[in-house]
Amino acid sequence: MSKQNPLKEAIQSYLDNQAKKDELFAKSYAKEGKNIDECCSYIMGEAKKRGNAVCMSDEEVFGLVIHYYDEDDIKVNKISANVKTSVSTPVAKPIKLTEEDKKKAREAAIKRLTEEQYALLRKKSSRAKKEVPEDQQMSLF
Repeated sequence: MSKQNPLKEAIQSYLDNQAKKDELFAKSYAKEGKNIDECCSYIMGEAKKRGNAVCMSDEEVFGLVIHYYDEDDIKVNKISANVKTSVSTPVAKPIKLTEEDKKKAREAAIKRLTEEQYALLRKKSSRAKKEVPEDQQMSLF
């Protein structure tokens, strides 16, 4: 058995869960002529309309999935073979840091922030020097 595309797996899992929870959606999900491959092509086509490098939230993708299955008159555009997708894992395991790792990360963040603030102050200081003319003549009027 070959492993399915991660995008298709995520969508299939979502669809199965939605169909179990929602009877109305289960009817849309069972429509003839609707399938996971065409649904993925629809999502990719909609993403392509936004540009070449597109990032979409889970809500946006699953909204398009529901739209695809609910609507009967959706046109699915063919997508080129070189289009790639990546799926973020929604259930990521939390990373456990040791106290030493936390201390190092905190120190690195403070150092980076200090350097950024110092650079910003230098930039402001040099601008202020350029803006003030050296020969200022005071006026009483």
